[in-house]
Amino acid sequence: MTGSLLEQLRQMTIVVADTGDIQAIEQFTPRDATTNPSLITAAAQMPQYQQIVDDTLKEARAQLGPQAEATAVATLAFDRLAVAFGLKILAIVPGRVSTEVDARLSYDTEATIEKGRSLIAQYEAAGLSRERVLIKIASTWEGIRAAEILEREGIHCNLTLLFGLHQAIACAEAGVTLISPFVGRILDWYKKDTGRDYEPHEDPGVVSVTKIYNYYKKFGHKTEVMGASFRNIGEIVELAGCDLLTISPKLLEQLQASEGELLRKLDPANAATQEIEKIAMDQATFEKMHTHDRMACEKLDEGITGFTKALVALEQLLADRLAHLEGEAALSGAFESIFRSFDLDGDGFITREEWMGTDAVFDAIDLNHDGKITVEELGAGIGAVLKLA
Repeated sequence: MTGSLLEQLRQMTIVVADTGDIQAIEQFTPRDATTNPSLITAAAQMPQYQQIVDDTLKEARAQLGPQAEATAVATLAFDRLAVAFGLKILAIVPGRVSTEVDARLSYDTEATIEKGRSLIAQYEAAGLSRERVLIKIASTWEGIRAAEILEREGIHCNLTLLFGLHQAIACAEAGVTLISPFVGRILDWYKKDTGRDYEPHEDPGVVSVTKIYNYYKKFGHKTEVMGASFRNIGEIVELAGCDLLTISPKLLEQLQASEGELLRKLDPANAATQEIEKIAMDQATFEKMHTHDRMACEKLDEGITGFTKALVALEQLLADRLAHLEGEAALSGAFESIFRSFDLDGDGFITREEWMGTDAVFDAIDLNHDGKITVEELGAGIGAVLKLA
């Protein structure tokens, strides 16, 4: 088969867009899409999505009331914003979107369950079926237990920050819908630890996902494998045939621009012939394997810390935007109050006769020099003074 690598990849693997940018999703038309706080933070700062952010903040403020702290409003707005972006994405992709649970809940099973239920309730209130949403949870033992309960309730889960076979086996035995092993982050760790570079076929992240894929297919696990966090298209080429691959817009562009024959590397038929030991997973076995896997230990902790920092940054961005919006609203109210005090006849204009200030100030505010000041001109004039101050 010929054509772009992306076109060929789609014949053997479901391609997922790893972005919160609606325009990028429209460009590459993936079946599914996945987001996280970092991606939503990036999207939230793009001018084209400012209205989504502002509307979400206003709704959160209205729900919590005027006395609520800005931090509380921002925290509520984060969940709402994640769902708002998810709804926009689901209007474009035919499949599913992954929406992430607060990383700060990664070691709290009950809180993760409640958050997952809350996110699904928001989607369903907007008219979306839970079948089109994956709740994204960190692959801690506690997170996997939460996912097991959510799956029983028909809430499908995507277990993320997955770096070791023990995590993958525990997820499969819990009946999780999908896992996201992090290819590039595994490579990062080994390059730093060994000081060497790796060819795509020996890339430790590629090797890890291949091992998980073969284990699942060998023993008939239904959990889907979605390779994630790629550093180059060589990693993607080596995992052609994986159930799903979630890929950034930059690498999607490279795949689309690259020609050549793409060979299928992962195949259930090949997995069935592999000599693989079956491992029964319980908490003691999980913790023992996790402790002995230095890479998985470090990368899981680092990932939770990183997602938490991204979430804190997003909440701060939302709190700052809320202050800006409410500051504008307060100023607007003040302008209208001042305007009414001058507009003596209530006709919607302040004439020179009604103006109590100096002619020089009147002329400066009367932007179109028609001899009348509108509320917009008054607001613009006072706003300019405040900005200068």
